[in-house]
Amino acid sequence: MAADVKSAGISDGFVAVVKAGCPACQLVQPVLSDLATRLGLTVYTQDDPTFPEAADWVVDDRDLAVSWHLDVDAVPTLIRILDGVEVARTAGWDRERWEHLTELDGLGPDLPVFKPG
Repeated sequence: MAADVKSAGISDGFVAVVKAGCPACQLVQPVLSDLATRLGLTVYTQDDPTFPEAADWVVDDRDLAVSWHLDVDAVPTLIRILDGVEVARTAGWDRERWEHLTELDGLGPDLPVFKPG
């Protein structure tokens, strides 16, 4: 897991790193919107600042600075940060892992259970 993330200006909570050119990221678009509403998720997008949508919870990471700092090597990646430290992460779409990490049930009910990133 990553060390201290405060120096990168990343707040506590949930962070997702995605890119529009990723089929698994396209698949989880509705889940990202749901998590942004329910948990205050921040999404860092690597290739299109309007993906998954133009919203205040979507942050342009085309320079990959945040992705690099978080040591992201696959997308989508969902990360939980607590007290400035990464405490959990999962890559790709795996409903069970995303539900465990977020402590929410019923994520993406219309999606397949699994799709690698």
